[in-house]
Amino acid sequence: MSEKVLDVQGLSCPLPVLKANKTLRGMTAGEKLRILATDKASIADFKAFCRETGHSLIAFSEEGDLLSFTIRRKNDTAPED
Repeated sequence: MSEKVLDVQGLSCPLPVLKANKTLRGMTAGEKLRILATDKASIADFKAFCRETGHSLIAFSEEGDLLSFTIRRKNDTAPED
């Protein structure tokens, strides 16, 4: 399965998370999105975003000023009554 890349370098909170959310909504369950960011606040923001939405933060790396996050889109299953 391929991985989409979203470059949000230079954008500040909350724009990286908002743009990632919009991109993830257009993806299918299980697909991966790699986000390239430079805002240090993105580290906490993406952890909280994944915890609250059910998406999985499967990788994070930091090289100099470049932050890289890989998120797997959650499965959209309807809750049972």
